[in-house]
Amino acid sequence: MTADSPYPPAVSPTNITSTNTKKDGHGAAVFAGFLGWTLDAFDFFLVVLCLTAIAKEFHRPDKDIVFSITLTLAFRPVGAFIFGLLADRYGRRLPLMLDLIFYSVVEVATGFAHSYITFLVLRALFGIGMGGEWGVGASLAMEKVPPKLRGFLSGLLQQGYALGNLLATGCFFFVFPRWGWRPMFFIGGLPALLALFVRFNVKESEVWHKTRQPDWSSLGREILRHWKLFLYLTLLMMMMNCSSHGTQDLFPTFLKRFWHRTPTQVAGINAISAMGAILGGTLIGFLSDRFGRRRAMITSFILAIACIPLWAYAPTVTVLVIGGFLIQFMVQGAWGIIPAHLSELSPDSVRGFLPGFAYQCGVLLASWLPTFQAALAEHISYARAMALTSLTVFALAIIVVAAGREKKGIQFGSAP
Repeated sequence: MTADSPYPPAVSPTNITSTNTKKDGHGAAVFAGFLGWTLDAFDFFLVVLCLTAIAKEFHRPDKDIVFSITLTLAFRPVGAFIFGLLADRYGRRLPLMLDLIFYSVVEVATGFAHSYITFLVLRALFGIGMGGEWGVGASLAMEKVPPKLRGFLSGLLQQGYALGNLLATGCFFFVFPRWGWRPMFFIGGLPALLALFVRFNVKESEVWHKTRQPDWSSLGREILRHWKLFLYLTLLMMMMNCSSHGTQDLFPTFLKRFWHRTPTQVAGINAISAMGAILGGTLIGFLSDRFGRRRAMITSFILAIACIPLWAYAPTVTVLVIGGFLIQFMVQGAWGIIPAHLSELSPDSVRGFLPGFAYQCGVLLASWLPTFQAALAEHISYARAMALTSLTVFALAIIVVAAGREKKGIQFGSAP
């Protein structure tokens, strides 16, 4: 360690992953990233599940509350930009802790929203917090895990989102019928406790120590140097977000409006779909370690297309449940590869910023879809609206994934 540097000496490029794994392990980092994304998604899906109840209380049509979902998605790039820059300049841990506390406070405040406008403002602020968590958490976790396990642990990490959906469904099942939608948001304060876990149990990334930029101007130049990669990743993430939000966000409303299911039935069907997502993301992430990232993603989307009739045009509730399980298995199967794939494609020096910001810019470009689906459903039914948009999105996603590259199993920290 030099006299003027607070950081440890550089780790040999060829041994950085193994040294880091032996020194501080990767389990705590993966757990923190997984749980952070779980609680993020939990808070997000509370609005999805309570959409009709919130609309009734604020005397607004469904599409106005759907707009709050669009607003949350649209503000996520702001959080990715702010916290991503901090992660590449000052390390992954501190920005992650600050982000967890920020969106916890906003989520609790949502439960006290007294008007529709206040609710919209809080959902926009939550979008900033939600946008910051993924990029910082994923870069910290993926830089620590062994390359041979990266796909599997990537799938596990990403399915924190599906688990958040499942937990939100459970909360909706037990809390909503008795106390309504507001108390559900008070539970959103839990991520603040996760910040303490990160503080005391997660060590900083050795890859960041070795490859960090010395000042803000150097970091800015490094980011600009990879603008072509940024554009491709943004396009990829637009299609990925269209595939997930196009099949998830209005699904509970579809069950209520089209199938006339009760809140309890909606919770049960949504929970089964979320379990399909968890299994698909973990399994297909694991398979991508063997067969490649792009091949696994393309196969998932092809199979998702085949599941659309079961999901949108099911003749019975049983077939609907099977279709919901299968389509989320495939869609989230493709998603499970994303943390590893984006981390591997991104240079070491901007891995805190580039994957997360591209991810959330993709969210922004996809944020119109739920509102469009809700408006389209007023004219051609929820079933047709969701089926047509999903078919289009899956086909375009296959093209975008096929047009890209992959660097499966690349050693982080080995580039000059």
